[in-house]
This record gives sequence, C-alpha cells and structure tokens, in this order.
Amino acid sequence: MRVMTRIALLAALVAALAATGQAVAGPRPGDRHPEVVGGSSAPPDRYPWVVRLSVGCGGSLIAPRYVLTAAHCVPRSGRTRSIVVQAGSADLGSSRVVRVRSTAVRRAPGFRTATRGEDWAVVRLERALDLPTLRPAPDGRYDRGTLTVLGWGATREGGTAQRRLRAAVVPFVPDERCADAYEPAFRFRPGEMLCAGDLRRGGVDACQGDSGGPLVRRGEGGRWVQVGIVSWGQGCGRRRFPGVYTQVSTFADEIAAAIDED
Repeated sequence: MRVMTRIALLAALVAALAATGQAVAGPRPGDRHPEVVGGSSAPPDRYPWVVRLSVGCGGSLIAPRYVLTAAHCVPRSGRTRSIVVQAGSADLGSSRVVRVRSTAVRRAPGFRTATRGEDWAVVRLERALDLPTLRPAPDGRYDRGTLTVLGWGATREGGTAQRRLRAAVVPFVPDERCADAYEPAFRFRPGEMLCAGDLRRGGVDACQGDSGGPLVRRGEGGRWVQVGIVSWGQGCGRRRFPGVYTQVSTFADEIAAAIDED
C-alpha cells in the first residue's frame, strides 16, 4: 500500500498515520490496497523474481529463501507464518504459481511510517524457491536513468488489483524536484528515498497494491538490478507528483545482514 495523500486531506491523513503507525493508501483514507498505471502486461518470463504477498503487496526474491518488500506491508520484526508468498508466474491464476509461507520478518529498525523513510523489510520463507533472484543495487551508480516499476496493483486510482503482472517505464526524477513536489506537507529524504515519474504529463506510476514491489533497471551484462521499493506518493500517475521509492543502495549492507542463510 502506498501513501496516496491529497493536500486537502492532509490533516485527516496525518491523524490516521499517527493512530495506525502505517501508511494510508489510495485516494481515500483507509483504502489499503494500491497497480501499475500507464504500463502494460509483462511478458510471462521476463521478471521471474517478482512475487506477490498475501497482505496485498509486492516483493522481490533476492535470495532463494528471502523476499525484499516494504516495511509498511509487514508486521514488526519477529517470527510469523501469517504471510503467504505467491511466486513463479506473472499470472496469479496460473497453475505454475508456487505458494510458500513466511517464517519470520526483519523490518528496518528505524521504520516508523513510509513517509519518514527506512521503508524496507525482509521476509524469510519456510523453504528455498528454485527461481532466479534479483540483485539489490550495491551502490548509487544505478539510481538514475530510465527505470521500470512492476506490480499487480491497480491501473488507476481507486481501481482493483490485477491478475497479471504489469510493468511501466518511469523516468528518474532528481531529488530537488521531488522535494519541491512534496514539501512542506511531507519531508522528502534524499539518500533514503528516490523518485520516478513523468512530472509534465503524469499517467505512469505505481498505484494501490504495488507497495513493496521492485523498481529496477539493467546493470552490467544486462542483468536486472533493484534500485527502489514502491513506498508512497500522492495519487496514482498524477502530473507533478512522482512516485516515491525506498532507495535500496542506501540500505544495501543492512539488507544483506538481514539475510541469514542456513
């Protein structure tokens, strides 16, 4: 779920955030299930490391037994079997889908709400998956250019989740322009957050139900690298308001430490 606030509803949303300790998603307070706007159905086998969480969020398989997602999607750090991960197919209705339950969550220790940063978490699975994995960006060299956001979320504000994975190409937005878009209502945190979207025309973005999913680009040798995690934003695909993502490279060492392979 992404924070999709409207300035006119700022006071109500701030109160909701304070009361719940979680992001408020969607075009209305309390709408918890944000899809990729302005994208298209993803080719069946192009992104085999994207997964869907039963809590209504996306994620990425970064090791055979570990999923990277947004902190606001999951419970506090500790043991839990409450999350079921669907993996192995871009079509959630396919017989190829593999379902595996969580055993534990490790959430960023400094996380409070999505708009305050550190919006990342690692979910440990009860067994390893025999699927390709996605590499988290090790440093900031990939945090720019043309990026791709992926998810099963809504294709418009107030829409419903999709059965088939969607992908959209979103241009990087410099930190200064993102700060101008959101401050003073929300504090943009350079170095912890990055932004992507079409500021002039809008129409391309993550949306409800995409939270926790990956923002990626090609790295060396054409291999995909994860540069961001869908976190929050104002509306879906609105002009002048880009999507805000957790900047994975900033937390690369902490994410690596959270993966405790047996």
